[in-house]
Amino acid sequence: MTDAIIEIRGLRKTFRSGEVDVHALRGVDLAVKRGEFLAVVGPSGSGKSTLFHILGGLTPAAAGSIVIDGKDLSHLSDVERTNLRKTAVGFVFQKYNLLPTLTVGGNIEIARDIANRKGPFDAQFQEVLRVLGIDGKLDRKPRQLSGGEQQRVAIARAVVNHPSILLADEPTGNLDTENSNAVLDLLRNLNRKIGQTILMITHNPEAAAFADRIVRMRDGHLEDA
Repeated sequence: MTDAIIEIRGLRKTFRSGEVDVHALRGVDLAVKRGEFLAVVGPSGSGKSTLFHILGGLTPAAAGSIVIDGKDLSHLSDVERTNLRKTAVGFVFQKYNLLPTLTVGGNIEIARDIANRKGPFDAQFQEVLRVLGIDGKLDRKPRQLSGGEQQRVAIARAVVNHPSILLADEPTGNLDTENSNAVLDLLRNLNRKIGQTILMITHNPEAAAFADRIVRMRDGHLEDA
């Protein structure tokens, strides 16, 4: 796949649990196109969270290769891997992880500070704020927002540096059905309106249905990839 922004070949990861080896990933191959919205579905223990953490540079692989936006993670130093996380990859988790003492704008600015970026929000990100429906709430504190609104702030924080890839780990896990659908709609809009590449892991087939393509994980293997 020549237009792939993520290319994974032969990815393996084994954890030691007591005296037992747990094979979390067993030779995973996957390619994700630039601008694609991909959902990885699987039950607990299938390996999807391990895949997520390796893709984000949070956990090293035992074997195999990962190329993200032309960069082979196995050839990067720790500093280069950290810089990749700061600039090329955005993270959205089940928990919003907003700092309660900061405003919405302040929580978003943290991501820019970490990446050493300054100045006003550019026009593209202003459009993102409008798409997310929080452009008029930058001065509010997290406690003044609903759970769905807090997750929208978390999404804005994840994409403020215009990452090549947005990794979303069970992004609707703490939300009711109405707010879950609203957040998933917003992710789809980000994908379609600004071409944001999104890889979302979820155990929920209904959430996965919002993506362009679905792959399934079971026992450390990818099916339908």
